[in-house]
Amino acid sequence: MVDPVQVSLQGFLQRAEALLARVETLLPPVLAAPDWQAAAAFRYRRRRGVPVLEAVRHAATIRLSDLLEVEPQKQRLLQNTEQFVSGRLANNVLLTGARGTGKSSLIKACLNEFAPRGLRLIEVDKADLVDLPDLVDLVAERPERFVIFCDDLSFDEGELGYKALKSMLDGSVAAATDNVLIYATSNRRHLLPEQMKDNLSYTHQPDGEVHPGEAIEEKISLSERFGLWLSFYPFSQNEYLAIAAQWLRYFEVAEDTIAAARQPALVWALERGSRSGRVAYQFARDLAGRGGLEAMPPVVTDSVPPTGLDHV
Repeated sequence: MVDPVQVSLQGFLQRAEALLARVETLLPPVLAAPDWQAAAAFRYRRRRGVPVLEAVRHAATIRLSDLLEVEPQKQRLLQNTEQFVSGRLANNVLLTGARGTGKSSLIKACLNEFAPRGLRLIEVDKADLVDLPDLVDLVAERPERFVIFCDDLSFDEGELGYKALKSMLDGSVAAATDNVLIYATSNRRHLLPEQMKDNLSYTHQPDGEVHPGEAIEEKISLSERFGLWLSFYPFSQNEYLAIAAQWLRYFEVAEDTIAAARQPALVWALERGSRSGRVAYQFARDLAGRGGLEAMPPVVTDSVPPTGLDHV
């Protein structure tokens, strides 16, 4: 004979399990720890709403010695990272300035320099900065030292990541642990667009702010929370040529070819409208891939004078 109490209890447990399963789908997903030994660099992202921390299997192999013409910036970032890895006090860093001058490459090179000593890098897109507190909590008890890397960072008015990053840098009750720093790169020094209309508030328009200066202070408050600023500037012609030659040697191009590549390198930069380190790297890749100067299109010296870059 079937026990009605037992049947009733089983039915209750089944309904309870079904209810718990439905409730679990409504709870925010929990960030799971990755295999920290799988790589030195990780990437944080969301897949269908689920936060994932992925190991970067093929991280950039650039070394500090590969980067030329940024020696002051290199030394200051190297010193700050050395302090951090050694367990001493160090600052969050904002690298700003001209495009293609090595800001992101310098951070990647520092990772390769200090990874054997326990440095780890976690790349986070600005759209995911709202999850920074969860990410910091995940690594808080780890023995490694973590750099949270935000590349090409800039914000528009009202973006949620702006407030999250601002609080994490300085201002939140839950401060970042001492094994976490934030390194960010940006072409904007203050990370927010600054417009001429901001200055109009000082004319005290009828519908303007009572304290217009405070609006300007808000726009620069985020960048000021980075303890170390590193500024990068456009390269001169000689600096650009030195970088191009460095990359050609990196790609094992013969010295005689490098010596003859001056004019094609200048033409390449003139066509791109820039003498950045990125352009020099792209020229070196193209030349090395073509197999030398003989494979390049001829230089039309009548339309492109040899000194055409001197005044760019």
